[in-house]
Amino acid sequence: MNLLVAAVFLAVSLFVVCPAEDVSEARLLASKNILNQYLVEGKDLTVEYRIFNVGGSAALGVQLKDDSFPEADFEVVNGNLQVQWERIAPNSNVTHAVILRPTKSGYFNFTSAEVSYKVSEEAAETQFGYTSAPGEGGIVNKKDFERRFSPHVLDWLVFAVMTLPSLGIPYLLWYSSKSRYDTPKPKKN
Repeated sequence: MNLLVAAVFLAVSLFVVCPAEDVSEARLLASKNILNQYLVEGKDLTVEYRIFNVGGSAALGVQLKDDSFPEADFEVVNGNLQVQWERIAPNSNVTHAVILRPTKSGYFNFTSAEVSYKVSEEAAETQFGYTSAPGEGGIVNKKDFERRFSPHVLDWLVFAVMTLPSLGIPYLLWYSSKSRYDTPKPKKN
């Protein structure tokens, strides 16, 4: 009985002492995803950023900044690595995509991007956060990729030409022998 009273007292005291989180402020959840199945040197690489506002008010002055793609290793084809939104409404989301082109092959660590925003109009401080990090990915050499995934039309054409004599000569011998011994018999009335 004393144990039950102590457990109830502890639960009530924790409930009273711990204030509930303020849901009237903006709270952003951000993710960063690499959409390509294969990362290939010299071919387009699509990076998608998603920002969700799960708070009770609009997030203001939202900035997304990704410095994880050095200019020596990646060329920006389309989009920006630094974007800004005036506001993201509560319980809504925004999506941003960037298309890059890797200039080197090898392993690359895709780290998180930085998100900054103000939680309300009255907030003086800027809130900072980070997106999820996709992790390490291997960028394949273009020559190795094409060797593995090309349709190999020229290879199949050479194979067909090389097998033609071994199939064609026996067929021609059979056909000439068949036509020699297979003369049609005249019909009798």
